[in-house]
Amino acid sequence: MTGRMAIALLCLGLWAAQHSPVEDAWALLAKGQRPQAIHLLEEIIKANPRDADARLLLGSVLQEQGDRAGSIAQLTEAARLRPRSAEAQNALGEAFHTFGDAQAARPLFEKAIQLDPAFAAARVNLAVILLQVGESEPAATHLDRAIALLGQKPGQKADLAYAHYLRAKIYSGEEEIEKAAAHLQQAVALRPDFPEAWSDLGDARKTLQDSSGALAAFERAVALAPEDAVAQTRLGAEYLNQGKPHLAVPHLQEAVRLDPHNQSTLFSLQRALREDGQSQQADEIKQKLAELLRNKDRSDQKLLAGIELNNQGAALEKNGDMAGALEKYRAAVALLPEHAGIRANFAIALLRLGHWEQGFAELREAIRREPDNALWKAVLDDALRQAPVEFGGQGQAPKSPKPGAK
Repeated sequence: MTGRMAIALLCLGLWAAQHSPVEDAWALLAKGQRPQAIHLLEEIIKANPRDADARLLLGSVLQEQGDRAGSIAQLTEAARLRPRSAEAQNALGEAFHTFGDAQAARPLFEKAIQLDPAFAAARVNLAVILLQVGESEPAATHLDRAIALLGQKPGQKADLAYAHYLRAKIYSGEEEIEKAAAHLQQAVALRPDFPEAWSDLGDARKTLQDSSGALAAFERAVALAPEDAVAQTRLGAEYLNQGKPHLAVPHLQEAVRLDPHNQSTLFSLQRALREDGQSQQADEIKQKLAELLRNKDRSDQKLLAGIELNNQGAALEKNGDMAGALEKYRAAVALLPEHAGIRANFAIALLRLGHWEQGFAELREAIRREPDNALWKAVLDDALRQAPVEFGGQGQAPKSPKPGAK
């Protein structure tokens, strides 16, 4: 959603201007010739590194392709070239947010709004981040303003629909379901192919005891997004609640296929199968649900044990027992190999004890898992400065990495 908003805004600005080589890149994109457009934009930038339009467009295209480094590099330079451009700040913020760095995105959206208070897209983008961190009140303020602004622009119906959809989420969280339903109705009226809004509208109507309206909305959501596990679950559950288990079963089975570990869906499917007379299949789902619960219990126990080992390691490290801390961290990583923070602690302990090769490998793996962690990158740079040359370092005076990085 946000990336498309950025490109739409850029497109409006570029086509309003006098013809430029960047417009040729837009023409290529319109024909589906993305590689040729990228090559043309790279050539434009090579010839004129200060072409902010080319960098904005290239950055947005690379963002859609999943090229984090390339996208952010181009959009960062575009924002530097145009520090007073709300569009450039917003586009860079969207790139950071797309690649999972909401912390970096938020001040860019705030700056875009400061530069242009009437920039609705930036307000919607900021509201998304505010909702993610639980700041619903300021999010509502930005969305209300964005809805008012977008309502004055007939060509931005999709963006207005998205703003209504987000505003409905806030009202739902506040249990003001009638207001939520009204915004969702607006969203689907503006954008009839909005499956998430249809699904939420069905949920709101269900809460308001409008069974027929809920079912119609759920059916529409599944028709638009058959690969959406939530939409399938909601439709199946509504069929079940309305005494139609035979209709519920295929939708709940599809939901389980899409999301095999959803306990609520498995429970509903077990009930639907049993009510539909398929007792053997219901028993199989019951066994699967029981195994899922057992696995979750084991996973929870492993998580608690791993965190406890990590905390013990941090305590030993604080008391100067690095060797003891290292072994605690090693055991914690063995239990929780996907936990980047614990792996970073293990890496730092290795580095502090002079185990350069393994320490660098573990720290680089932690950074790979969390590429936006500036602290770990600083620790890596510091360790490379002090490491012996034979381990790829510079052999400078020792400077211990910061202990206890999370």
